[in-house]
Amino acid sequence: MDTNALYNEWLEKATADPDLRKELEEIKGKDDEILDRFYRSLEFGTAGLRGVIGAGTNRMNYYTVGRATQGLSDFLNKHFESPSIAIGYDSRIKSEYFSKEAAKVLAANGIKVYLYEELEPTPCLSFAIRHFKTSSGIILTASHNPAKYNGYKCYNENGYQMTDEEAEETYGYIQQVDYFTGIKTMDFDEAVGKGLIEFMGEEIINAFLDEVIKQCVNPGICEKADLSVIYTPLNGTGNKPVRKILDRIGVEKVYVVPEQENPDGNFPTCPYPNPEIKQAFECALKMAENNKSDLLLATDPDCDRVGIAVRSNDGEYQLMTGNEVGAMLLNYLLSCKKEQGTLAPSSIAVKSFVSTDLAEAIAKKYNCTFKNLLTGFKYIGELITQLEAQGKSKDFVMGFEESYGYLAGTHARDKDAVVASMLICEMAAYYKTQGKTLIDVMNGLYDEFGYYLNIVKSYTFEGASGMEKMAEIMDGLRNNAPKSISDYKVTKIDDYKTSLSTDTQTGKAAEITLPKSNVIAYALTDGNKLIVRPSGPEPKIKAYVTAVGKDKSSAEIIADRLLQEADSLMK
Repeated sequence: MDTNALYNEWLEKATADPDLRKELEEIKGKDDEILDRFYRSLEFGTAGLRGVIGAGTNRMNYYTVGRATQGLSDFLNKHFESPSIAIGYDSRIKSEYFSKEAAKVLAANGIKVYLYEELEPTPCLSFAIRHFKTSSGIILTASHNPAKYNGYKCYNENGYQMTDEEAEETYGYIQQVDYFTGIKTMDFDEAVGKGLIEFMGEEIINAFLDEVIKQCVNPGICEKADLSVIYTPLNGTGNKPVRKILDRIGVEKVYVVPEQENPDGNFPTCPYPNPEIKQAFECALKMAENNKSDLLLATDPDCDRVGIAVRSNDGEYQLMTGNEVGAMLLNYLLSCKKEQGTLAPSSIAVKSFVSTDLAEAIAKKYNCTFKNLLTGFKYIGELITQLEAQGKSKDFVMGFEESYGYLAGTHARDKDAVVASMLICEMAAYYKTQGKTLIDVMNGLYDEFGYYLNIVKSYTFEGASGMEKMAEIMDGLRNNAPKSISDYKVTKIDDYKTSLSTDTQTGKAAEITLPKSNVIAYALTDGNKLIVRPSGPEPKIKAYVTAVGKDKSSAEIIADRLLQEADSLMK
C-alpha cells in the first residue's frame, strides 16, 4: 500500500484521538508531510518504540502504541500462564494518556496491570516489576530527547530491557496486528472495577526509597557537612523522589530551580533536557550567581541519568563528565567499604566497555573484580540477575555508563538517578568534611592513576552508499588491522563480532563471552585505546579514544594524535 493510500485510510478510520484528526486534515494535499508520516512503521526493538508524536505509522500515537501493546499482549499470553505487567510514565506530552491506553489493551487481553498513579522515574518501573513479580514492564518516555518525541520502553520479568530475542519475537506479533481492527481494548473504569488494572500508590515509592537508602555508606555525614545543593529535575520525574531521598539522608539545603521544578513535557527552558550538555545547567548556573551552593545536580526527564557541576575553590562551577563521576563514585564506595570492613572479598564492579578505563585501575587497587560489558544498561542488569541467581547479589558494588547512567544496589536493573543523586551528595559531603571539593578528589585520582581523557567522535556517511561505505571500513579494520595507531603499538584486538580477543604479541586468541556486536577495540601501549563501532541504524561510525597522560595537557596531545589517526582510518 502506498503512502497516500495509507493516509486516506487513516483519514477515514483514525477517529479515536481528535488530535490525530486535526493533524491529518491539516496535511491534506501535502505530499512531503504525508510521506514523512507514512513511509514506514515505527520499529520495535530492545529499546521498544521511539518517535515524534503525531499522526501516522511513523509517529507515536494512539494506534501505534495500541498496536505495539496488542503485540506485546500476544507475546505475554504465549509465554506466561497468568501474565501481569507494571506500567510507568514520565512528564512527556501524552505519556500519561499512552500509559492508560496501553493498560486498557492489556486488560482486554486478560493481563493484570499495575499502573503508577502519577509520573515516576524509570528505575521505579524496574523496581515495581520485581516487587510485584510481573511478567513484563512498560514505561512511556523518550529519555532526554527533545519535546516532540515520546517512546515506549519494554522490560522483561527480570526488570531490565528486553533482550534481542524477546524484542524480535514481540515485533513479529506486532507486525500481525491491524491498526484499526486488530487491537483489543476495554473501558478503563471497568478494568479497574474488575481488578484488571490496579494503581500503585505511595507505598511502592516508599518501598523503592527504602531500598535506595540502604546504599548509603556514611549515614549522617550530610548533616555534619552542611552541604548545599541546587537541583533541577528538568521538568521531569525526579522532583519528588530525589528531594525525598536527599531529605532522608539529611541534605537540608536543597534549592530547586523554579522554572524547571514541575512536570512540563514542552521543556520550555531547556529544549534538549540532557544532563550531558551544558545547556541543561543554564538555569541552575544563573540561580547559583546568588546562591553559591556546593553542588549543582540535574536529572533527565525520566530520572535515570544525572549530571553535576561542582563549585571550585575560586567560586566557578565546573561540569564533570559521566566518566569522572563514575570513577569517583566507584573509588568512594570501594575506599569507604574497605575502611569499614564491609567490602566483600568477591566484590564486583562493572561498566560499559566504552567508558573510562580509570575505573578498572581503581578497582584493581581494592582487589575488586571488574567487568566490561557491551553498551546498554540491560547487560549490567543481566549481570546482577546472574549474581542474584548464584546468591552473590551483595558482591555487586556498582555499574555505570559514560552517558551519565549509574546504579548501586540491586533494587533496580536499570540506571537510577535517584540512588546516584543520593550517593553523589553523600560523597560530596564526605569530602567536604575533609576540606575537599569533588574537583579536588578527581584531580587526586588523576595524580594517582594518570590522566584518562575520553573523547567520542562521530563520522557520518550520507546517501545510499553510506551504509556500504561503513561496512567497507569495518571490514577493512577487521581484516587488515593496523599494527600501530599513531606512535602506539596495537597490543590487543578485541573483535566483538567474531568474539575473539587476540594478543598481537603472541598471536593467541581468547573467546569474548559477550553477545556478538559489530565493534572493534584496539588496546594500545601505555593504556591508550581506540574503539570503533557503527551507531545502530544511523549512517555513522563512532570512534572512542582513550588517551592516558601524566597530566591533562599530555593526555590532550596523545588524544589529538589518536583522533588524527582515526580520521585517516575512516576514509
